[in-house]
Amino acid sequence: MIRDDDVYKIGRIGKAHGVKGEVTMLVDDDVFDRVDADYVILRIDGILVPFFFEEYRFRTDTTALVKFCDIDDMQQARRLTGCDVFFPRDMADENDQPTWASIVGFQLVNAADGQPLGILTSVDDSTANILFNVENAEGQTLLLPAAEPLIEGIDSETQRIFYHVPEGLLELI
Repeated sequence: MIRDDDVYKIGRIGKAHGVKGEVTMLVDDDVFDRVDADYVILRIDGILVPFFFEEYRFRTDTTALVKFCDIDDMQQARRLTGCDVFFPRDMADENDQPTWASIVGFQLVNAADGQPLGILTSVDDSTANILFNVENAEGQTLLLPAAEPLIEGIDSETQRIFYHVPEGLLELI
């Protein structure tokens, strides 16, 4: 059984494309292409299920047309619409720098004192100033700058990010 901790979200299935079972796949991370993976994982009715590629091709940097094995018509393809797409953490290329998508779910730790700041719930990279959305133990959402000098290190094994909190930032909360 595939567990949530073993995967990270890389995208979502869009609408069916054509009549032969193809779907559009909207991706934030093209790791499956970089490591030449045979499959991705979809969440179907709350269960993580591997879906093997028959073929895929990119239309843009963030959209691929995908034909999965055993999905052979538009009706079957439509059932996948809206499903989240995941990738196994252990298959990600260790030589690559971690992607924003691959570190969502990691714990942010204050590098100065080792205290947990919260769980990284998402990364907002829609502007030039990238922000970490972090949920702390009290359920508050913290918006922290994701500037490279503030990130001391990322430990993929323990799923922790060691982060230098800018002086006075936590007092604003």
